[in-house]
Amino acid sequence: MDTAQAIPRHQTAIARQHLSKPVALAVADGILTAASTLFDYGCGRGGDVARLQAMGYTAHGWDPVHDAQANRHAADVVNLGYVINVIEDPIERAQTLASAWALARQVLIVAARPDWEARTVTGHRHGDGIITKRGTFQKFYAQEELRNWINLQLRTDCIAAAPGIFYIFRQDIQAQNFLSSRMRHRPKPTRQPRIRQTLYDAHREDMNALAAFISSRGRLPDPEEAPETADRLLRVFPSLKQAAATLRDVVGSEDWDKDLERARRQAEQDLLVYLALAAFRGRPKASDLPKGIALDVRALCGSYRMACSKADELLQAIADQKALNNVCSASSIGKLTADALYVHAIAIEALDPLLRIYEGCARALIGSAQECTLIKFSRMATKVSYLSYPDFDKSPHPVLASSLRANLRTLDVKYTDFRNSTNPPVLHRKETFVPLDYPGRDKFARLTKQEERAGLLDESATIGTYAGWERRLQDRGYRLAGHRIIRITTTSPTGIQ
Repeated sequence: MDTAQAIPRHQTAIARQHLSKPVALAVADGILTAASTLFDYGCGRGGDVARLQAMGYTAHGWDPVHDAQANRHAADVVNLGYVINVIEDPIERAQTLASAWALARQVLIVAARPDWEARTVTGHRHGDGIITKRGTFQKFYAQEELRNWINLQLRTDCIAAAPGIFYIFRQDIQAQNFLSSRMRHRPKPTRQPRIRQTLYDAHREDMNALAAFISSRGRLPDPEEAPETADRLLRVFPSLKQAAATLRDVVGSEDWDKDLERARRQAEQDLLVYLALAAFRGRPKASDLPKGIALDVRALCGSYRMACSKADELLQAIADQKALNNVCSASSIGKLTADALYVHAIAIEALDPLLRIYEGCARALIGSAQECTLIKFSRMATKVSYLSYPDFDKSPHPVLASSLRANLRTLDVKYTDFRNSTNPPVLHRKETFVPLDYPGRDKFARLTKQEERAGLLDESATIGTYAGWERRLQDRGYRLAGHRIIRITTTSPTGIQ
C-alpha cells in the first residue's frame, strides 16, 4: 500500500473498544486459537493485536501509516480486515490481497464493508466507490461480488464467514473440516451415571469426554481423534469399545442405547447436510476426506458412495418448492404461516435435514448471521431470512431489530435495519417459535392464553406492528406487566369505578 497518496486512507482506522468483527468471529469459529499465530495486515491503530496479546494469543501486525516499521511476516492466520474497501486503485487492491495471502500459512480472513452500509455514507462517486465527506475512499461490496472477486484474484474457493467476511483456507482439508463442523450438532449434556463404579469414578473426566464424543458423532473415536483421553483410558481398558461398554453399564443399557441411536441419527443427518452442501464447492474424493469425516462415513453410512447418494437426494429436493413446502407444513417445530415457517435459531439442528440444507445454502451465501433470533423459511420462493429480536426472552412482545435475507435464486443479500423505525414489527405467541424444552416456554404460553381469553389476538393483521399492538391493548383496556396482562381500571371524579 502506497502511503504517498492524496486520499487519506489512514483516517479510516477506527479505535475500537473490542475485537473487530472478523477477528472475534475467527475466535468464535475456532479459526484462531491460542495455539495459532495471527498477523494483522493493515492493522490500523493495532487494537486487535493489543487485545489478542492481552488474551494470551501470539499476534503481530503492520500498517503503512500507523506501524510502518513493523516487519511483515507469515502467520497461521492473516487478517485483512476492512483494508481492501479503502483502497481506491483496483490494481493495488488486488496486489494487497495477494500480499496478505502470501503470508497466510493456514487461513486468510478478508473483510470489507457490505453494500447496504452505503446508505449510511454520503459523498460523491469515485471509480468503483465513493469519496466520503471526510475525503476518504470506500468501496462497498455485495456478498457475491466480494466472493467472486476473492476467488478470481486468488484462484481459490473462499467460504463465507458472515456478510462481508470470508475465510480462505490454504488446504482444502482444513476447509472441509471447518464446513463439516458447521453442520455438526451440539449434543446436550450426556446422562450422568445412576450408580457409582470404581472404574468410572477413578476416570470420571476421561469417561465423560468419551461419552461426549459418542453423543456428538454417534460412534467411538479413533485414538488419534482424542489422543490424550484415549491414551489414559487405554492404560485401563483393553479398548475404547470396552470403556464405552463400561459407560453403558453405569448409565443403564436402555438409556444408553436410546441416546446412542438418537446420536447416530443426528450425526448421520449432520453428515448428509455437510455432503449435500459440499457439492456446491465440489466434494472431495473419498481418499481426500479428513480422517474424522471418513470415519463418520464408514460408521454411519457404510460407504462414501452411499453417503453421497443420500445427500444428492436431499439436494435435489431443494429445487422442488412443493417438497420444501411440505416439509415446512409437517415441521413439529416453529410457527407456520401462509407464506413461511419461522423457527428459533436454537432449534435449527432439530429440523428435518431438507430444511437444514435449505438454511445451509443460505449460510453458504452469507456466512454466519450474528444476532439471529428467528429463521424464516419462505414457502413461496427460495429465500431464507435471519431475524434479530435482541429482547426475545425478556420482552413479552419483542421488537424486530434487523433482517438479513438471502435470495437463493438471485444470490442477492438484503439487510434491513428496523432499530430507528417508529413502527417496527412485533412478535406474538413466542412459544410457537421455540422447542418444547426452551427455557421460559411455559411462561410464554401462559401469556398467550391470557391474551386469547382477553380477545387481544383477534385480527392478527392489525397487531403485527408496535403501533397496532399498542392500540389494541389500549382499546381493550389492558397493559402488560412482564409476561402478564393487567386490566386497566379507570376512576371517575366521584371515585366510582
